[in-house]
Amino acid sequence: MAMTSRVLIVDDDPVIRELLQAYLGEEGYDVLCAGTAEQAEATLVEAEQAEQPVDLVMLDIRLPGKDGLTLTRELRVRSEVGIILITGRNDDIDRIVGLECGADDYVIKPLNPRELVSRAKNLIRRVRHARQPAATAAPGSRQHHKRFAHWTLDPDRRRLIDRDGSETPLTHGEFQLLGVFLRNTGHTLSRDQLMDQIRNREWLPNDRSIDVLVGRLRRKLRDDPAEPELIITIHGAGYLFTATPADA
Repeated sequence: MAMTSRVLIVDDDPVIRELLQAYLGEEGYDVLCAGTAEQAEATLVEAEQAEQPVDLVMLDIRLPGKDGLTLTRELRVRSEVGIILITGRNDDIDRIVGLECGADDYVIKPLNPRELVSRAKNLIRRVRHARQPAATAAPGSRQHHKRFAHWTLDPDRRRLIDRDGSETPLTHGEFQLLGVFLRNTGHTLSRDQLMDQIRNREWLPNDRSIDVLVGRLRRKLRDDPAEPELIITIHGAGYLFTATPADA
């Protein structure tokens, strides 16, 4: 990569912070550390102000004060930063909730350094790609807005606009998934088909992460998961997108 990748380690255990900082530093990463969610937020703001944004946050779920899940949810609302949760072996529920809050991946203690670096590299590539879509577009070229149901999708800014004009930002994964649905409206897509079409995110999703991504997109679309109207679960087959898109 042209620029040094920046990673923020957030863990209240100084031993883990020092271990990860040393290992990732040896791999060429610029590593920052924080012991609490509040310190992490301040560090992220400082990095943005210095125009040296953090590419990846490695975040322990269990933190004093504001916990890692709350920080994940808050970060995902306003940022495309990559988020890898650090969890205990028995934190199955927390891992699922963390993915639903917007985390991209998780690693389980005790940490495997080689696996950690591999996941970090893949996720940072996705983050770098997501941050510069406009730079690769031809001058003056803009994608058409898409209208479906009572929504309008602004693909250039990756935002949903409702009939009242309120805007909802989409993460890169949510935008990719919605694009697949819009191109395949009226057709049932299996999880394998969805995985094949969004694999350019630079991460390798699994069945569970597809389901989590669908859940996140449903919430953005205000599509009741108990009785969805836009993204319908076809049991044993996959998902069906029902709305017919049109250029706005």
